[in-house]
Amino acid sequence: MYRQKILSFLVFGLVVLASGTASAQIHHQLHINLDPDSHRLTAVDTLTLPKEISSPVTFRLHSGLQPQANNPEVRLRRVRKTQFTEDYAVDLPPGVRQFTLEYSGEIFHPIAPISEEYARSFSASPGLIAPEGVFLAGPSYWYPHFGEGMVTFSLTTQLPAGWHSVSQGKRSSPPEQEGSTEETWTMDHPQEEIYLIAGSFTPYREQAGQVETLAFLRQPDPALARKYLDATAQYIEMYRQLIGPYPYQKFALVENFWETGYGMPSFTLLGSRVIRFPFILRSSYPHEILHNWWGNGVYVDYDSGNWAEGLTSYLADHLLKEQQGQGAQYRRETLQKYADYVREGRDFPLTEFRSRHSAATQAVGYGKTLMLFHMLRQQLGDSAFIQGLQHLYRQHRFQVTSFQEVAETFNQVSEQPLRAFFKQWAERTGAPSLRIREAHAQPLDEGYLLTATIEQLQPGKPYQLDLPLVIYLEDAEEVYQTRLSMEKKTHSLKLQLPARPLRLEIDPQFDVFRRLHHNEIPPALSQAFGAERALAVLPSQAPQAVREGYAAMARSWQRGRENLVITTDAELDALPTDRAVWLFGWENRFRSQFNEALSDYAYQADKNGLSLEKNKLQRQQHSAVVVTRPRNNPDQALAWIATDNVAAMPGLARKLPHYGKYSYLGFTGAEPENSLKGQWPVVNSPMSVLLAEDSPPLQAELPPRKPLAELPPLFKAQRMMQDIAYLADPKLAGRGLGTPELDQAAQYIADKFQAAGLKPGGDEGSYYQTWTATAGEPERTITLRNVVGLSPGARPELPPVVVGAHYDHLGRGWPDVHQGDEGKIHPGADDNASGIAVMLELARILGPQWQPERTVAWVAFTGEEAGKLGSVHYVQRLGDSPAKTTMAMINLDAVGRLHDGELMVLAADSAREWAHIFRGAGFVTGVPIQTVAQDIGSSDQTSFLNAGIPAVQLFTGPHGDFHRPTDTPDKIDSAGLTKIAAVLKEAVAYLASRPDPLHGQSVAPGEEAQDSSRQGRRVGLGTIPDFGWTGTGVRISGVTPDTPAEAAGLQKDDIIIRLNDKTIDTLADFAGVLRALKAGDSLTIEFLRDQQSRTVTTQVVAR
Repeated sequence: MYRQKILSFLVFGLVVLASGTASAQIHHQLHINLDPDSHRLTAVDTLTLPKEISSPVTFRLHSGLQPQANNPEVRLRRVRKTQFTEDYAVDLPPGVRQFTLEYSGEIFHPIAPISEEYARSFSASPGLIAPEGVFLAGPSYWYPHFGEGMVTFSLTTQLPAGWHSVSQGKRSSPPEQEGSTEETWTMDHPQEEIYLIAGSFTPYREQAGQVETLAFLRQPDPALARKYLDATAQYIEMYRQLIGPYPYQKFALVENFWETGYGMPSFTLLGSRVIRFPFILRSSYPHEILHNWWGNGVYVDYDSGNWAEGLTSYLADHLLKEQQGQGAQYRRETLQKYADYVREGRDFPLTEFRSRHSAATQAVGYGKTLMLFHMLRQQLGDSAFIQGLQHLYRQHRFQVTSFQEVAETFNQVSEQPLRAFFKQWAERTGAPSLRIREAHAQPLDEGYLLTATIEQLQPGKPYQLDLPLVIYLEDAEEVYQTRLSMEKKTHSLKLQLPARPLRLEIDPQFDVFRRLHHNEIPPALSQAFGAERALAVLPSQAPQAVREGYAAMARSWQRGRENLVITTDAELDALPTDRAVWLFGWENRFRSQFNEALSDYAYQADKNGLSLEKNKLQRQQHSAVVVTRPRNNPDQALAWIATDNVAAMPGLARKLPHYGKYSYLGFTGAEPENSLKGQWPVVNSPMSVLLAEDSPPLQAELPPRKPLAELPPLFKAQRMMQDIAYLADPKLAGRGLGTPELDQAAQYIADKFQAAGLKPGGDEGSYYQTWTATAGEPERTITLRNVVGLSPGARPELPPVVVGAHYDHLGRGWPDVHQGDEGKIHPGADDNASGIAVMLELARILGPQWQPERTVAWVAFTGEEAGKLGSVHYVQRLGDSPAKTTMAMINLDAVGRLHDGELMVLAADSAREWAHIFRGAGFVTGVPIQTVAQDIGSSDQTSFLNAGIPAVQLFTGPHGDFHRPTDTPDKIDSAGLTKIAAVLKEAVAYLASRPDPLHGQSVAPGEEAQDSSRQGRRVGLGTIPDFGWTGTGVRISGVTPDTPAEAAGLQKDDIIIRLNDKTIDTLADFAGVLRALKAGDSLTIEFLRDQQSRTVTTQVVAR
């Protein structure tokens, strides 16, 4: 939301209008001619005043503009000049309510940087007219300001040819005249100010119900525009259902000519780099759209406290995380910012929050207000809370609304007394601080008695708290949940339970606003950046260039912060205990002390690199950042930054403040680009007490919460499930190779391609690519068909993108039947009706109206189960240089069982860009994605990799129904299909709009790896491999029931390092050993569990 406080007026004859009343609006009828080259505007403004105003009236205007009154009976006189404005008084004859001003002149205030501590830096201008573009807002004083009253307006702009303007309201554009463009914007709803944005834009438009969605881009980019227009329609519909009708007739994304993040009524103004950040669509963009309800729809009485930023953050940033199952994590991060940045003397009540100007004011004004509305929702329940939101919007739309009126609205709707609630959380400074002092459980005749003492540790009077309690019970599948009303500093809890309690937790999902104990928060960069005092320790033994680079980094953070002192390790005998410490460099002599402080975490380091949980960073390739807490000073942060890449240091200095919530980071290159980020686990929390020393591992989990609202899905899960149900129907007999049922499946897919508007891409104008081969059981000559549809590109000379999925399966078992499954129908719902369904759904959604830059070929491959026959044939048809005729390939195989897991992207190292493409797709969609560097030779992408074409497989992971008759539609995660489709859409849209080829590199597996995946093995062990494991050995993600692996006691996360006398480094090694065995053979397995070597012996069984 854009807000810059208008300078106060002189009382000198000024009539301040009552800004909340419709009767006190001034109407401007503006005609503006812009000359960007000379920084000038010429204006005619016909003003209509409300009857409440009496003469004289006073207005303020930019000092570069010289006004004249057109009406002879109206007298205009200069009153006072300020820095860049002038005040004028207007004497009006009795009864005159309308007059016209003409003015012209120059407005050009160069863009200047402003800073908000470490994590935020902006550039701003009060207003400018320039060849790059025009930015005029209320504080530009480009139109007459009559106090702080509301305005309505009609704005007609005369612009250079090829330019477009943007303002609030609805646009009408007469035909473009030679040499100029005229546009009119009208706004009948009262506004706090008038905006005029203009530039050489390429406009894009779609209609979303009653709302016109627009994108104004500085360069043509249909794919980017489409992405924003689609997102706009989704968010507006979600908030329409949650709150009420969208208050304006349009919403526009406008690309600015410098980096901004402004939200105005009915449009947002974002910088060129900002709009291309993939995470913006799931963070800042919905936030700015929602401001049209809160802040730009219901206006804020800033004198009573800015409630709109916190409510918008709760219903945008928090809600989107809640939809992804990360609401508790987001709330913890919100409370973490308060703990890290809001020290004594920086805190204030919410009624004093006006706008953000530092990390501390953001943590209070945004974070605490967000938590206020979350606690209000917990107290009222979702239904009453939503009713309150709707009533607030309906009763106060286009009116200035105070914090008290917000409270009264919820009080009225809920019929609950909320005065004390709002007084405590909005008017009181500070936050409660909690701990469990002691807790015990003792057996009763029936059940157990839990007793505990809970304390509030903050100074001053106690808070009235409603605390969630969670108790893990022995042999219980679900946790026991209740709530505790706490009104005193100390509360004694007594609770009778049906089973032995194992652990007590208070507020484990961070539902209460409070100051977190440091042991509730992972060590994070924000604790170092937010420290009251900090010391930067440079390595005296580092090479000079490296040492100077570190010093420059530290100095860049020192600007404006006297509390950051810079020294070297040679000047210290010991690290201080009264401040945060930044250690720089691999050579820093305090590294051993730093390493000791990480003993609670999965961290190992030597002079060549480090291991962070399951990830490795190499000194020669990476820049590393790690944060912990010193054992003798756990309230402070101890951070270490190390890189030998001097060119990366300016980028690290600039970027690290934006990664405040992370405990460790890895970067590559000079840019540098983030390659690893993570948080340490929380240990020793004072809000969690283990009640039984002999407690087994806790099995129960907190149930997921339903989000307050759901984003309307772009993709239809039911439609995809219908595709899967058809393809996996027993009537198709498992879609075996060379069967009429497989031909029937091919016809189904071709019909769907045609219905989606795809052009035929097969032989002789058909959808089929047809040939014969010797295959099947019994072996014979059969006819094979790939099904190919095309989305033609605007630039057909560019190599196309291939989206593929195989549609064949095992029929009644051939060629990979397990013992006992012979002759049974193998439906192949996950493998691979799921991949076909997702591909068809994306083709439908994009439709015939989509025209990408590159052609996209949609290919349903046959014969994958018999050695990738379809994809091999397709690649052979590409000619002698297939890598020059196809840009990239995405293969969908077994994508139907996402559930709570991660989507795996196999062979991600086949192009340098894949990791970034799917990281961006994960940001946009909220789907957790794991990129796996190597290919395992398991599906059709391998045929493309062997031809030198960058290719990946999307895969939701292995399971016990693989190649079994039990791979049925009822086990498909239908909601997960929509997530896979969303990720695919992002990747395909990026590839299809990218003008340059990918930077490919070889990851194609050898023949042994390719053969190991499905054919050639006669025996089974029952392990399910973890394809995302990048270390040595084969880590298992689970075991299949009733198998040798389960009998031998193997468990999830065990790492197999040796089978019999064979060292196992890779999955290919593992498969090679099994391929040489026969049923009944003995197998000795050496594996690692918790870094300890163990050995078991079992017998393998027939597959």
